[in-house]
Amino acid sequence: MASLNLNVQTLQVAGVVTFYMSAALVMVFVNKAVLKNDPDLPLLFLFIQLSIAVILLHVSSMASQRIEIPKFDMSVAKKLTPVILVNVIGLVFNTLCLRDVEASFFQIARGLQLPLTIIVSSFNTHSIPSWKVISAAAIVSFGFFVGVAPSSLVPTASSPSLLSLFYGFLSSLFIAFHAVLIKSSLPHCDNSTIKLAWWQNAGSAVFLLPFVILNGEPGLLRSKILNAQWTGTTFAWGSFVTGIFGFLLCVAGLLSIKVTSPITHMFSSAARSVLQTLLGVWIFHDLLNTNRASSILLILGGTMYYTWVKSTEGKPVPPRKVDDIESMRRGNKEIDDNESEVTVIWEASSSGKDGEK
Repeated sequence: MASLNLNVQTLQVAGVVTFYMSAALVMVFVNKAVLKNDPDLPLLFLFIQLSIAVILLHVSSMASQRIEIPKFDMSVAKKLTPVILVNVIGLVFNTLCLRDVEASFFQIARGLQLPLTIIVSSFNTHSIPSWKVISAAAIVSFGFFVGVAPSSLVPTASSPSLLSLFYGFLSSLFIAFHAVLIKSSLPHCDNSTIKLAWWQNAGSAVFLLPFVILNGEPGLLRSKILNAQWTGTTFAWGSFVTGIFGFLLCVAGLLSIKVTSPITHMFSSAARSVLQTLLGVWIFHDLLNTNRASSILLILGGTMYYTWVKSTEGKPVPPRKVDDIESMRRGNKEIDDNESEVTVIWEASSSGKDGEK
């Protein structure tokens, strides 16, 4: 019986990891295909994705009682405004970064995500990270600078612009803020990630719409539709597919958090990143040289090392003899805080803020 349970659990983990990796890869490459074909409609493209995700959440709530859509509450909306604003700003810069860099370089462009998350989290908690955590951040940062270092061997067409790298930096910075804000936002949603997902997608769509209009993208879309040479197939199907897979990626992230561990999730993310790089070289003929390969390996290695460090730091150490109940409570709280920090960064990396949404 124990063997049967182990096999079922193994199959569940394998299924969820495969589901997550597949959804994430589809999101990146379909996003890239649409943005490459219609680079002047990034905000409208993102707005359609967010709208489809909201619609699918409502459809899912009608199909399953487990998915509960929150009722609109102005007081809750005000409390969630910071996390919604940070979310939509991060998504915008993430989309602009993906538009302007090669798919295989996307992992490098947002390579400072982990170090920035650690810095923001440390300021928020008024604590100093351990030297192991600092070492992990240093490895990731070194990997980023290896990847973005100018090289005469890289053709001009494959070289990322300073603006695209700035987009990647801002995307990583707002993901870091978002990871911290998730902690304080969940209690306003009854600690339901589904409710928070609805607020974030719906709120982000509302905040984004005025900028879509101000940027003139509806008019650009109208001009494209009137142009007989523009079929619109890539944009229409791309918006539909990424909207669906953005929703599935949200589900996949939730399932991954429920079924797997942070270390398992980070390893699956690492495998996905390697596949993403190889597929980018194959599908879009992206450049992959020694510097970029080394950069990706350093970023992935540092991220996995960080996850391992935080997981080991979060494990309780059996006390020799504890008579003070308050000391035990403080110890348990520190353990919970460590595990919570890993989960928050883990949620940020498995959600749309990892670049897939």
